[in-house]
Amino acid sequence: MSSAAPLEVGRLGAVPRTAAQTRVITAALDLFGQHGVSGTSLQMIADAMGVTKAAVYHQFKTKEEIVIAVLEVDLMRLESALDAAEAEQGPRAREVLLTLVIDLAVQRRRIVSALQQDPVIIRLFARHKPFLALMDRLFAVLTDGESSAGVRVRAAMISAAIGGAVTHPLVMGLDDETLRTQMLHVTRQLFERPA
Repeated sequence: MSSAAPLEVGRLGAVPRTAAQTRVITAALDLFGQHGVSGTSLQMIADAMGVTKAAVYHQFKTKEEIVIAVLEVDLMRLESALDAAEAEQGPRAREVLLTLVIDLAVQRRRIVSALQQDPVIIRLFARHKPFLALMDRLFAVLTDGESSAGVRVRAAMISAAIGGAVTHPLVMGLDDETLRTQMLHVTRQLFERPA
């Protein structure tokens, strides 16, 4: 994979996927969650699907294309959460966004770790225009358009903490609903204004 110019990819989900491509994406997503991107080979994806490596190459020309397709599937969920939040006004928009993002993070605990920590994914995200645009939208809702240091720090802490919390060893034994409830409580506290 190269680290060339920004990836030119349209709006998330704009590229229709065939049933065979969807099977590759599903197998890759599971393997990326278990082994990371670097630890997952095309042969492993083919084996998980019960097909040849050539059959995987027939659907996607490179591993990078598979990684981008996997990322877009996951990011489409975030995009939907943002769409719902942006339909609201003021602090309600942030509440809707935080609730939906925490729901997504809790539901997808295993892949969250891979998405946040895998160096290949980090490099791809850094030049993936739809992701960068999505992050701009997310931060605009989290900060409610404010640019004060306090608001920006709280938004940064929350965005970093959500992914870190769902994969932290201290919460691995918690059921999803308990984790979700506690995370919502803490994020709401972080956004309360000091007296």
